[in-house]
Amino acid sequence: MRWLFLLLLVLNVFYYVWHQQEAPLRAKDVTPLSLYRGSQQDIHLLSETADALVRRDSGKSAEAQKTCVYLGGFARPEIAKQLEQRLAVLGVGARSASLGSPEGGGFWVQVPPDGAGKVNEALLQNLSKEFNELKHKIMPCEGVAPAG
Repeated sequence: MRWLFLLLLVLNVFYYVWHQQEAPLRAKDVTPLSLYRGSQQDIHLLSETADALVRRDSGKSAEAQKTCVYLGGFARPEIAKQLEQRLAVLGVGARSASLGSPEGGGFWVQVPPDGAGKVNEALLQNLSKEFNELKHKIMPCEGVAPAG
């Protein structure tokens, strides 16, 4: 058995040396892409085309009207009510909402699109100091049922 192993080892070494002595293959000549494409040199994303920009700008207001900001994720409904009252004092209209998704557990406050512009990063930081469990999500308004 030992002789068979040594024979296979010698054959592998012989094959390796023989394979290394062959002339390496010449690299294939590649024609530059610029000769094929001509004037179309740049890469453009579909979202960057002129038609897509016009469609995106015209649809932005309709899309903004359909998205609401959700604040909360609280374990108790009393905290959500306190947040709703705090937002009312700040001039942001809000109402209690129940998120239908399983990951949206807890009690949430929905800020409709007209008040969502007032909810900025500074306001969120101030509210998170008052409400420890505060989370925020931006989701579509439709399909969310108000909490009784």
